[in-house]
Amino acid sequence: ENEIWDSPGQPKKSVMTGAETEDDIPLGERKTVTDFCYLLDKSKQLFNGLRDLPQYGHKQWQSYFGRTFDVYTKLWKFQQQHRQVLDSRYGLKRWQIGEVASKIGQLYYHYYLRTSETSYLNEAFSFYSAIRQRSYYFQVNKEDRPELVVKKLRYYARYIVVCLLLNKMDLVKVLVKELSEEIEDYTQRFNTEDQLEWNLVLQEVAAFVEADPVVVLNDNNSVVVTSNRLQEGSVPPLEQGMVVGQLVLADALIIGNCNNQVKFSELTIDMFRMLQALEREPVNLATQTSKQGTLEPNEKPAKRENPHKYLLYKPTFSQLFTFLSASFKELPANSVLLVYLSATGVFPTGHSDYEGKMQRMSKRVLHPGDLFPFTRKPLFVIVDSSNSTAYKNFTNLFGQPLVCLLSPTVYPKSVQDQSQRGSLFTLFLYSPLLAFSSVCGLSSVRRGLWERAQEFLRKVYRDIGQMITRSRTIDQAFLQFFGDEFLRLLLIRFVFCSAALRLHKLFRESRSFPESYPELPKQDTVESSLLQKHILELATMLDVQSLFWDDSLEAY
Repeated sequence: ENEIWDSPGQPKKSVMTGAETEDDIPLGERKTVTDFCYLLDKSKQLFNGLRDLPQYGHKQWQSYFGRTFDVYTKLWKFQQQHRQVLDSRYGLKRWQIGEVASKIGQLYYHYYLRTSETSYLNEAFSFYSAIRQRSYYFQVNKEDRPELVVKKLRYYARYIVVCLLLNKMDLVKVLVKELSEEIEDYTQRFNTEDQLEWNLVLQEVAAFVEADPVVVLNDNNSVVVTSNRLQEGSVPPLEQGMVVGQLVLADALIIGNCNNQVKFSELTIDMFRMLQALEREPVNLATQTSKQGTLEPNEKPAKRENPHKYLLYKPTFSQLFTFLSASFKELPANSVLLVYLSATGVFPTGHSDYEGKMQRMSKRVLHPGDLFPFTRKPLFVIVDSSNSTAYKNFTNLFGQPLVCLLSPTVYPKSVQDQSQRGSLFTLFLYSPLLAFSSVCGLSSVRRGLWERAQEFLRKVYRDIGQMITRSRTIDQAFLQFFGDEFLRLLLIRFVFCSAALRLHKLFRESRSFPESYPELPKQDTVESSLLQKHILELATMLDVQSLFWDDSLEAY
């Protein structure tokens, strides 16, 4: 086997057998084994300690992570340099090398979670991918140890999460197939109790892959993978001399509390979409820095600021409050905290004597009043819930910039039926064209048409940006957030969503339109005749114009 991580000119030797005693082993080789064992123990100890670090706060974890990373880098290089001795004297197995590579992949993934730096995802991917290409876990199935097979299954699950986050959907499908075969083999060989759990993992990831309501197709009908992270040139630039706030989005809490939504790992599909809307397109460090065929843990990627994110799946109120407080406390000057809440609304039954309670219970997760203390600093809130109107009459107590974008509370039945695959409102904030095509009942769009429509939308976004900045009556809060690229794009997509749903024939009642606090001047934005003309043009482009009201053709 071509073992590209062994030093050249040093073929692998089989493990020596025979009655050799420790004294027969040369001192240098004995030291190599001792050093290796020390590094291995130290790395495990540090890795396990990561679990005890607080999940919130930027500072506490960094030095510990750095130490752990250093030890893994040393361990990795050490086993590369001394593979032959470790093979013959220690009996180093390939799955053990796989375990080290897998831990480094996990470290990079956790670095990504802590820093929101997407380049770390590519690093995690390169280690996970090498494990599979070099079949490090191949021998595991021959050993009679179920716990080793579980390591392999967990590796697959982690690899799949990273591939999903990097939009490598074709590879995800291959990995799911392999994982499915591994699970079948595992449950047949060992009569285990965790079979149902592993089958659930498979079902979850399969549903996740199928969650996008519309696919883009090449001419040969293969699926085109589209990315919805922030790309160079995708945000309309500010006009010359335009005065907007200098605020920067620094922290985001992404909270998923939906009961029946597609999820994988600790991510619902809404959380998954929102986190990508708050990230720049990753730069692939591996192709820039490392020599082909080697895996070196890279230290630090170039600084490209993404807002720092906390991903909270079904948190308790006290967990949520702790994370909010930590973010608030560490928020730098001139920075914004974004809170995104995707939740199932809670409506208590009962009448007037429940009025007070109703206000308190309107959100099992988060009542608007819970956010009041945090409005002492600039706050940008997005609520996607059947009870979002609880936030409509928010009170700005401290005069700091504050905006709430609120989802519709009622959807037409055809849209409601799709809600398990993610909310339409969040879909608009993540990929307006995906959402627009979906709400028009399209299940696929040809690549050429998709690209033309995206190009057209870029022009529409520029116009919406100008509507916002040129309006005489718009609340200043919108302009104060407009200097930040992520928030600018979210505001523009919000206006596009509101305008599109207002023209759509299925969306009849005002509860089916998004709202905002403060309110937007409708004539200048969501009901602007120029924007309506654009939306009808887009609909015509996609051949769905009959689904929209056209003033020039029919009176309302």
